[in-house]
Amino acid sequence: MSSRSAEIGRKTKETEIAVSIDVDGTGRSDIATGVGFFDHMLDQLSRHSLIDMTVKANGDLHIDDHHTVEDTGIALGQALSKALGERRGIMRYASIDLAMDETLTRAAIDVSGRPFLVWDVKFSAPKIGTFDTELVREFFHALAQNAGVTLHVTNHYGANNHHIAETCFKAVARVLRAATERDPRQPDAVPSTKGSLKG
Repeated sequence: MSSRSAEIGRKTKETEIAVSIDVDGTGRSDIATGVGFFDHMLDQLSRHSLIDMTVKANGDLHIDDHHTVEDTGIALGQALSKALGERRGIMRYASIDLAMDETLTRAAIDVSGRPFLVWDVKFSAPKIGTFDTELVREFFHALAQNAGVTLHVTNHYGANNHHIAETCFKAVARVLRAATERDPRQPDAVPSTKGSLKG
């Protein structure tokens, strides 16, 4: 089996990001973005997808967290697309309803080569600690666009904003894991009648 790993470096006037991933990992992570809540969410993404991740980011946090969060999503998405290559032999589709205490969130994914995000998640406060809740969507939009995946995330209900955000990351992690698993029945086939999942 070919290795499904990748490294991406991204440098702008606003951020400098270094990402490495291994899709066939064990969920080990080494995350340092300078944004504590975001680091916690990326740890969850790695742990529950079983994708090993190293993420190092230096951004203009004296302005706000936006550029660091968005650019990390871009770099992780590019790394995922690179690691999956032709997307040969993957399961492609997955969905889950994920519960955490009072919160229930659904995620569904098609590793299609066609980037799209449907986001139906509302927060009752603009911040979780010092973290802007609107950045949860920004991260997943950047990830979906650059990974070339169709991603739907719906929060059915929840009262605690930390739980709502965390279920989004955990649910996406679980569908990433399931959709990128190797299909033992067609290990060499691209799961598309077009013969391509590169968009």
